[in-house]
Amino acid sequence: MTLKELSQLHWLNREIEQDRERLRELESRAYSVGAAKAGSAPQSSETSRKAERYALELAGIRETIRAKQERCLEERRRLETYIAGIDDSMIRQIYTLRFINGLPWAQVAASLGGGNTADGVRMICKRYLREHP
Repeated sequence: MTLKELSQLHWLNREIEQDRERLRELESRAYSVGAAKAGSAPQSSETSRKAERYALELAGIRETIRAKQERCLEERRRLETYIAGIDDSMIRQIYTLRFINGLPWAQVAASLGGGNTADGVRMICKRYLREHP
């Protein structure tokens, strides 16, 4: 397992958050078009086309989010299986906190306690990867 492979869950979650933000923005714009459409006396074909485009785009983004969430579940299962195979309890905790829970190194160190530092737990992680390719 590589650091890049271990980090995929984090990056997928970031993509989902960006997609959700895009969804919120699009819903807001679609709502304004819908409100304008409802408030106008005769519907213009342009307003109807805009509403249809927004509806299609919203459906697409929702499907993208759903597919990425499914990939996240698969990735999480893969990581959990890998981490469960690590013999050392402390390293399992480090990997779970960092790669499953997505904590920054400083929070990983603080969660472990015992005087661990962000640099120290990062080095433990990297050393384990070097020794167990």
